[in-house]
Amino acid sequence: MQTIEKIGKFVGDTFAIWILVIAGLALYAPEQFTWIGPHISLLLGIVMFGMGMTLSIGDFKLILKQPKGVIVGVLSQFIVMPLLAYILAKGFNLSPEVAIGVILVGSCPGGTASNVMTFLAKGNTALSVTVTSITTLLAPLLTPAIVFLLASEWLKVSASDMFISVIKIVLIPIVLGIVVKLIFKNKTDAAIGVMPLISVIAIVMIVAAVVGGSRDKILETGLLIFAVVILHNGLGLLFGFLIAKALKLNYEDQKAISIEVGMQNSGLGAALAVAHFSPLAAVPSAIFSVWHNISGPLLATYWSWKANKKTLKVLDGNKE
Repeated sequence: MQTIEKIGKFVGDTFAIWILVIAGLALYAPEQFTWIGPHISLLLGIVMFGMGMTLSIGDFKLILKQPKGVIVGVLSQFIVMPLLAYILAKGFNLSPEVAIGVILVGSCPGGTASNVMTFLAKGNTALSVTVTSITTLLAPLLTPAIVFLLASEWLKVSASDMFISVIKIVLIPIVLGIVVKLIFKNKTDAAIGVMPLISVIAIVMIVAAVVGGSRDKILETGLLIFAVVILHNGLGLLFGFLIAKALKLNYEDQKAISIEVGMQNSGLGAALAVAHFSPLAAVPSAIFSVWHNISGPLLATYWSWKANKKTLKVLDGNKE
């Protein structure tokens, strides 16, 4: 079991590389991955089940201890990214399916990868975990409502159908994960150690399915979508940081909220796009999954280096 956990840590640490490799393979030989398409919702459900198994009451105690940080993080997640998505869709005059896809990924909750990036960046990891947990639990209500509000001018959006999908894909697996953890308690520790590896494999397969299923469209419009995704992610990171700073949260909280806002649950965006719109609508989510697993580690590495440099200065000052 320890060997599997070590493999899981290695795969998790090199997640961006695996995403890039599988995306490249799917572009080169799409027919090898299209069979995964019908199973995207199941794969994401597995990821959410694993998240449920890791949740605890302690993840929500921060609401009482640091309500300001939690409220700022949750509101920023569901306001900043959807509005940026809408502005980018209008500004770049995106086609209806691509516009829907960009707004959809912008309306999703934070991804669990943001917790790891916040930890590496020496930010407030507890705040990141709490905000991710709350936004994920709010997603069945808020994601369909926001998409309906912002995207209906492009294509018909059924908020009720999307609500049911998010319940099935997100809420039920999370609740099942929590129930399994409560029933079996310590016996689930081994399974929890394996879940990161399973989650990485599931997300990589989702990206492969979306890229393989939309290969021609990606080659046709990929550069435009990639530019929009980079802007979306970058502006999300920037505005998340600036909002937290303007509201006078401490530096560790600013880093956590920046990463939390900028990194989305792109797997959910892809699953909802395929289920309710088209494979092309899932492309922004797939590219987002590739890109934020590059930008996130880069930003986390910079902030970690900055924190280490500050620590060394303090130590040197104490020696003097």
